[in-house]
Amino acid sequence: MKQNTSRRSFLKGASLASAPFILPSHVWAAKGENSPNNRISVAVIGPGKQGRSHVHRLLRNPETQVVGFAEVAKVRTDHTKQLIEGHYAKNTPAGKWKGLTITKDYRELIAMKNVDAVLIATPDHWHGEPTILSARAGKHVYCEKPISLTIAEGRRMVEAVKKNKVIFQTGSQQRTEFGGKFRRTVEMIHSGAIGKIKKIQVCVGGPPKPCDLATQPVPEGIDWDAWQGPAPTRGYNKELCPDNVHNHFPRWRAYTEYCNGYLADMGAHHFDIGQWGMDADETGPVKVIPPKDGVKGLKLIYANGIEVEHGSLPDWRGGTVFYGTEGTIWVDRGPWKSDPVNLIKEFKATVEIRKPKSHHADWLDCIRNGKQPLAHVEAGHRTSTLCQLANIGYELRRELDWDPKTESFPKDKEAQALVDRKRRKQWYRI
Repeated sequence: MKQNTSRRSFLKGASLASAPFILPSHVWAAKGENSPNNRISVAVIGPGKQGRSHVHRLLRNPETQVVGFAEVAKVRTDHTKQLIEGHYAKNTPAGKWKGLTITKDYRELIAMKNVDAVLIATPDHWHGEPTILSARAGKHVYCEKPISLTIAEGRRMVEAVKKNKVIFQTGSQQRTEFGGKFRRTVEMIHSGAIGKIKKIQVCVGGPPKPCDLATQPVPEGIDWDAWQGPAPTRGYNKELCPDNVHNHFPRWRAYTEYCNGYLADMGAHHFDIGQWGMDADETGPVKVIPPKDGVKGLKLIYANGIEVEHGSLPDWRGGTVFYGTEGTIWVDRGPWKSDPVNLIKEFKATVEIRKPKSHHADWLDCIRNGKQPLAHVEAGHRTSTLCQLANIGYELRRELDWDPKTESFPKDKEAQALVDRKRRKQWYRI
């Protein structure tokens, strides 16, 4: 017990540090490199399609131990229980394993003393409260992207993480994975490969719409009220909350009540690369200029004159395009092209960004050494803010002045009212 307390204290202390720590051998390697006492204990909130993918990664990682999860659908609860217990049982003499806390109320997980960190893979409207309460409880946080539902909520999340000095990473894994092409693109841009950036085009989907799905009977074993949580109450539909162990992304991603649409769904990835390329993780645009109609072509103008456009190109299927004074680079998960054509192949970057083994590895390493992940909380918030600003611009259809320091619309009360939204108080307890 004394040793566990020491380990927990070290984890908390490491996140306070401004310089790397050397881990005391008696804390992390008392019983061997990958002993249970040496692992980071993680609780998962929301093991749906994306959350289940995270569970598989955590189970395969000898540095982590999954100790609990929260889920509101019994069918997924049963499946996840079997998955986790079955995995750990393989390594026990009797072929059985117990020690998993299962709940519908995630707050029970963050109250557990043996939980070092939480991984949040819920629908977007359920990101804010768990992050803030976890940070207040001293738990490190991995939260799926986009991190917040509103700009104001995102700032509250940032403040909670920084005040409580926990390690936060958002799921913008383009910074760490996909063969390093996004990282290498940013290294090239920071090294002057395309000269000065003039424009960035982010090719993603459009804004959300109010949910118009028909009401269906609530299946047995689903706590529909808990799934809705802080969102407005409405009738159940399995397109929002599937009644099975699903392998598709549910359609809540399309609706205003739960998210910021497909603009934010992939925008949280591709606007993020634009922000990274501009070295703008701590700031944002000063002006929002929407088109007169349609849901493409909105422009975000920065103080240095760089224009970020939400749009698409007929022959380019997505991603982020950087236009500079001396060249262009288009980077996506598939295509990676440049003008001049050989620029990507021949240019030698002088700026080097560190290379984590994986996105999870970056988070776990930073929990141990107290450093900041590449996809840190401020970066996640600022990228989510771009998506939210775009949606506000499309909704109001007029030019807006934005102050990235105060995160406010100083000249527009109607726009300012959209920086946050009302929630069901019984489900938003922060």
